[in-house]
Amino acid sequence: MPLPPDSHSHQAAAGSNAPAPQSRETELGARDPGAEAVGRQQAVRPVAVSVVVPTFREALNLPILVPEICAALDGADLPHEVIVVDDDSNDGTVEAVAALARTLPVRLVVRRGERGLSSAVVRGFRESRGRVLVCMDADGSHPPSALPALVRPVLDGEADFAVGSRYVVGGSTDESWSAMRRLNSRVATMMAWSLTRLRDPMSGFFAMPKSLFDRIGSFQPTGFKIGLELVVRSGSSRCVEVPIHFRDRQRGTSKLGMRQQAEYLIQVVTLHGLKRRARQFD
Repeated sequence: MPLPPDSHSHQAAAGSNAPAPQSRETELGARDPGAEAVGRQQAVRPVAVSVVVPTFREALNLPILVPEICAALDGADLPHEVIVVDDDSNDGTVEAVAALARTLPVRLVVRRGERGLSSAVVRGFRESRGRVLVCMDADGSHPPSALPALVRPVLDGEADFAVGSRYVVGGSTDESWSAMRRLNSRVATMMAWSLTRLRDPMSGFFAMPKSLFDRIGSFQPTGFKIGLELVVRSGSSRCVEVPIHFRDRQRGTSKLGMRQQAEYLIQVVTLHGLKRRARQFD
């Protein structure tokens, strides 16, 4: 069963008078015939998959990533939408998505006064229309070609979570990873094994049903490993792992630093507390 919502959540629940975080959805291509045609095409068939891509200064990657996402899902005959949730970048992200929206089913949500990968993903999931929700990074580290295999177990009702995994048979990482980076990744992964049986609980490439996300309810995300948090908060053990090759970023700058590592430690401790609370409700 889903864990009880946080009593201290800053997210506005249904019927609440609490002010929502200041943000705006950029209406791309509203007067563009190409964008309108894409919108009409998507309206004919219900959206099966919503892919949420959180961004901060990723304008260089989006013109490559979004077409690859759409090509992979079109090839599997899966009606879809791509939602870019941007933390008010000033690098041309708005213009990049506007150009893409002329021919592809992509839309942009720009958040103002709020930062963070996890909360951006939560915002995108709430805005989505698909039966299955997908989170993937904007930097190209997650292969769009794996999307059909990732979403199929969730669409078919065989799993509540499908995780793109580096640590199952067939999964891998770039050979360019240093020994220290591999060690850090393994240590962080092992820390999460007490929370879930997933081999790669650190993965940011995952799929889940929209209905399950809605049942989790209102919460304030902690840290930047939103996939791990949603697995724990849902209370579900119906998880599968799909092998992927994790690529290094080719363009742009990594946002991972000491602050994010410290936030991860806090997140693991917080999630252990949530699991203890859940046992009290059983």
